[in-house]
Amino acid sequence: MTQAAGHPTISFGDAILAGFRQYAEFGGRAGVAEFWWFILFVALVTSGLGALNVATPNGVIGVGSSLASLWVIGTMIPTLAVGVRRLRDAGRRWTELFWLLIPIAGLIVMAIRMSEPSKP
Repeated sequence: MTQAAGHPTISFGDAILAGFRQYAEFGGRAGVAEFWWFILFVALVTSGLGALNVATPNGVIGVGSSLASLWVIGTMIPTLAVGVRRLRDAGRRWTELFWLLIPIAGLIVMAIRMSEPSKP
């Protein structure tokens, strides 16, 4: 089964592998499924690591938030790279990422942009 513009559908695991294999590749294209599966994975791991703060005893302060912070720093470049590739696939410029600097409205605009179908 294929998506619009000939992008094959990609599984959750394949999207994660593609995101980390192409961690600093800002050229090329990424389909809608590849982008959203990768974002879901990063969000789930970040949430899980942050939840360690609730699960750890009071004597161990900030273990979850420290691990979550390291995870976010470690996945910043791969997330930006897959975002740039997704924008290019939708026929947009990478500079549209600056919408994220606008609170709330920027996230809404970027969610719409990242959900647009692929363009040839």
